[in-house]
Amino acid sequence: MFDLPTGVVDAWINPNLGSLSDDNDVSYLFPGLRERMERGTSLEQLVDEMDEAGVDKGVLCSGYSGDGDREWVVAARDKYPERFGLSHVVDPREGMRAVRLVEELVQFDGYRLIRMLGLQTRLYYNDPAYYPVYAKCVELGVPVGLNVGFPGPQVPSKYQDPMAVDDVAAFFPELAIVLQHGGEPWVDTCVKLMVKWPNVHYMTSAIAPKHIPGAIIDYANTRGADRVMFASDYPLLTHERCMNELRALQFRDIDRFTKFVACNAQRLLFDR
Repeated sequence: MFDLPTGVVDAWINPNLGSLSDDNDVSYLFPGLRERMERGTSLEQLVDEMDEAGVDKGVLCSGYSGDGDREWVVAARDKYPERFGLSHVVDPREGMRAVRLVEELVQFDGYRLIRMLGLQTRLYYNDPAYYPVYAKCVELGVPVGLNVGFPGPQVPSKYQDPMAVDDVAAFFPELAIVLQHGGEPWVDTCVKLMVKWPNVHYMTSAIAPKHIPGAIIDYANTRGADRVMFASDYPLLTHERCMNELRALQFRDIDRFTKFVACNAQRLLFDR
C-alpha cells in the first residue's frame, strides 16, 4: 500500500449538471449515482472534492453530459488552468462537420483529447467514418480516446470490441490511442494491443479501482508501466472512493504506482 503522490491526475471527469438521461442511465451499476446526478455538482464543489481526496488535476469531458457542458468545462479550465485539461466526445458520423469541430476544439479552445464512443456511433472503430477524425488528430498532435468493452448503457456491445483498434493503430502509427472504460470482457486483447503497438494506451475510466482487471495491473507492473493511467469517469465514481481503493492496489513499487496515478496522464494529456 502506497501513499498518494503529488500530481495525481484523473483522466476523465464529467460535468455533473444535475440531470440523468434515460438513454444513458447506468445508475444500476453505480450505487448512489442517481442521487449524485440529480443533486448536481458545482465547479467549486468539484474542486473541493478533488482537494479532499488528493486529486490535483483532471481532464474534463464535454459533448456527452447535456446542453451547456462545453461552456461549463471551458469556464472551469479558464478559472483553474493549472488543474484542468479538456476533452470532447465527437461523433464521426457527422463527417467534415466532426473534422472541423475537432480543429476548433483544439486550436481555439485548447482541448487535449478527442473521444469517440462505439456505444454512440454503432460503428466499429475501423469503420471509414472514423478515419477523417483520426487523421485530423494526427495533424493536430492530440490523442484519441476510444471506449472499449461492454458499455454500461443498455445498447449493443459489439461495436466496442477493441480488436478493431488493431487496424487503426497500424494505419495511424503517429496517433496516440487511449483505450477507455476497461475493455471487459476483452481485457487480454487490450493488453495484446499495447504490447504490439507503442501508440496504444489504457485508462481505467468507469472501473472502480478495486475492480481493475488483474491483467492490467500485471501489465502496469511489468512492461506497461508507462502505458496505463487512472481515470474515474466522475460522477459515476467519486474521488473519495477511488483514492481510497487506489492505495490498496498491488503495485510493485512506488515508481510504477506514481506513473499510474499521475505521470502517465500528465505526460500524454497535459505535456504534449
